[in-house]
Amino acid sequence: MKFVLSGLAMLLAGAPACADDRVLSIGGSVTEIVYALGEEDRLIARDTTSQFPPEAEELPDVGYMRALSPEGVLSVEPNLVLAEEGAGPPETISVLEAASISFVTIPDGYDPDAISAKILAVADALGVPEKGATLSEDVAAQLRTAQQAIDGVESKRVLFILSMQGGRILASGTDTAADGIIRLAGAENAVTGFEGYKQLTDEAAISARPDVILMMDRGGDHSVDNSDLFAHPGLATTPSASNDAVIRIDGLLLLGFGPRTPDAVRQLGEALKSSG
Repeated sequence: MKFVLSGLAMLLAGAPACADDRVLSIGGSVTEIVYALGEEDRLIARDTTSQFPPEAEELPDVGYMRALSPEGVLSVEPNLVLAEEGAGPPETISVLEAASISFVTIPDGYDPDAISAKILAVADALGVPEKGATLSEDVAAQLRTAQQAIDGVESKRVLFILSMQGGRILASGTDTAADGIIRLAGAENAVTGFEGYKQLTDEAAISARPDVILMMDRGGDHSVDNSDLFAHPGLATTPSASNDAVIRIDGLLLLGFGPRTPDAVRQLGEALKSSG
């Protein structure tokens, strides 16, 4: 993980943001943290992934975090951009730096320490480190409570499927938010032979032997019902199909690794208890 401060103004001043900063938040979890810190009045815009809390959607939307345009960002006239790691493209960030806009990259990660680091980084960039320390401790305590509530539950093999488009299973390996939340909920990722997200062959899906399928709760072209899911030859003979075991949770809640992660762990843990 890394914490990068860039932009001419911040490099020269070496100081945290001022109270009157016009803040653009890029990344759903970063926006959630700004609200959780009580600093939402400083937000002047957000990106497409920033959909919680609901009032965040009332802010101007500058586009998807990995496909930002300089024009879209500059149109809202920010003087501080808080962005999840991976925001870009680099060309856009270079334009913002040339315009002397402070750009703070918030570290990412998929464990309790990473959540704390993310909260503290946002709070430091906003100049409210005390609020960050308090929120970090509160979220850590909630997470411990959530994990204690599911402690001792029989571990299940969980296959996280990001997409079934075109009949192809796009699944999570290790070093992903999906892998992290599965482990925090006391379960086992059914696929550990690769990092990131990859398409599974039918044979690989069968050999993974998932007890449960985990997916984001989504609609439109990305949705798939249980009958279609388990008609897939890679899943039809798995234990998850025998038990019709599918868990669907809001994607930002499940994978955000922000202030609501204790809720995600609690929800996933309770769903795993009742999944056959």
